[in-house]
Amino acid sequence: MAEPIREVTIVGGGTAGWMAALLLLLGLPAGRKAKITLIESPNVPTVGVGEATVPGMPRTLRESGISERDFFRACNASFKLGVDFANWNVDRKGDFISYINPFSRPNVLDRVDVGVYFTEFGAGNLDYVQSMCFAKDFIQACKAPRMSGSQEYEAKLGVGFAYHLDAGRFAKLMQKSCTLKGVQHVLDDVVDVEMDEDGNVAALQLERTGRHPVELVIDCTGFRGLIINKAMKEPFLSYSQYLANDRAMAVQIPHADEKKLEPVTRSTALGAGWSWRVPLYNRIGTGYVYSSAHRSDDEAREEFLAHLGPEGKGAEPRVIPMRVGRNRNAWVKNCVAIGLSGGFIEPLESTAIHMIEMGMRWLVTYFPDKDFAPPLRDQYNRLTGKMYDEVRDFICLHYALGNRTDTQYWIDAREALEVPDSLAELLEVWRYVLPGHYDLKFASLFDHATYQAVLLGKRVYETGYGAGSLTRGAQLDAARWKSYLGQVRGKAKQAVSAAADHRTYLAELRGDMEPKVQFPMPQKAPTQFGQFGQFGMAQATVPLPGTPVSQMVRATAPKPPKELDQDDASLL
Repeated sequence: MAEPIREVTIVGGGTAGWMAALLLLLGLPAGRKAKITLIESPNVPTVGVGEATVPGMPRTLRESGISERDFFRACNASFKLGVDFANWNVDRKGDFISYINPFSRPNVLDRVDVGVYFTEFGAGNLDYVQSMCFAKDFIQACKAPRMSGSQEYEAKLGVGFAYHLDAGRFAKLMQKSCTLKGVQHVLDDVVDVEMDEDGNVAALQLERTGRHPVELVIDCTGFRGLIINKAMKEPFLSYSQYLANDRAMAVQIPHADEKKLEPVTRSTALGAGWSWRVPLYNRIGTGYVYSSAHRSDDEAREEFLAHLGPEGKGAEPRVIPMRVGRNRNAWVKNCVAIGLSGGFIEPLESTAIHMIEMGMRWLVTYFPDKDFAPPLRDQYNRLTGKMYDEVRDFICLHYALGNRTDTQYWIDAREALEVPDSLAELLEVWRYVLPGHYDLKFASLFDHATYQAVLLGKRVYETGYGAGSLTRGAQLDAARWKSYLGQVRGKAKQAVSAAADHRTYLAELRGDMEPKVQFPMPQKAPTQFGQFGQFGMAQATVPLPGTPVSQMVRATAPKPPKELDQDDASLL
């Protein structure tokens, strides 16, 4: 019988390193527990810029035993109910379109997705999201997905949610939790990687504390891939033929209206990329992701600051190069790459933390002994490769189905970039039917409902792609659709009325103020449309997408691009 691994070494801190430690503590069974040592450079600054997450995060925090109150206070967190995409497409008149990709699941009416009814009958002056969930209503009213006085992690108003958070502070929160549970934290720099004759990492040479023997090492060293790429020479597979954006810049700005706190991430298309806006409790994180082939850094900075307007007065964005793609293998010999060292895709859908989490959950599932059985490693690499390709395809969708012609960037994004074969095949199918259950071979995050939300949000069936070619395959009852819409709108009004103001509820949750009188919970009424939540709408039971942002730093003056070393000082 192979000897078990007694110690796991994590190199690099930040979100990737500390989440890796947290999920090892959470996931390894008692019989497989190993000593965890996290080696973090004291010379890489921790950056606290807002970041958006996806709906798997509440589960992870809850399972880790982290109080939601502590989380919101420590990370200046806020709720995220979806993503508002502005100016990515134009309608038939040439006017910009705005749509929300929500964290709520679409319903089924007579075993048919409501999206099919929507494409057949429309919904009057309502858009697709308003026909199937409450997210837009809550966002417009700046409401929290809970009533005043609700319990931590509670979800009873029928609105799926994730969080916005300060990623630097989040790393510190996880660090505190992990060190209290026994993780050894070493502040030191790795100056050399010692390899054995079989190509495994034998030890790390640390600048201050000397030789550190290695059994299993997790590389969380950011874009530089100190171990996986530099020491082990694992090749990096670029996605540049599919995605043009290779630069980003970010700043922090104050809230223009302290009383108004939107529970949504905003992604606004600009001339050579897109700008994110993530509202935290205490400030806003914002930035610009763009293509250096279409904008110089100075041109991008000028465009971004013009987009911010008065809010950006005095802002000094810092440029960060992005390495877009993934390693051929995330697990090589006795090294597993997690976070930016494993790969990165532009933060349009806030996938970085999800990828860290899934990478660690799969590692726990296939956790090896010292013989490092190849079948375990091979299965892990298959899953991580599929996950990166899944995210790549979904990001590519936003560009492939764009119809802007006002700048060369948007023309090139649609016509010059390659569309992955896996996505191109599905796009041909979706000319005739909406995305369905059987279409996607792998979906760790983006399922068919998410694709429906983007296609219908972009109005692609009205403006060219697939226009007039959708087939129904079922007899649809217009009267039942009208009745359904009436019920959805009635329940939406009821839910919004019951929900607490977003900023007010966060102040309650943080302990900054006493809860107001709790609204009475409405009685759950029977519905003919399936098993919904408290207000008759489906809960977000599967993680769905989000958008940007990152852990990028606001500099005191514009600086030339610099390779960043650890995930706590990099794009996430």
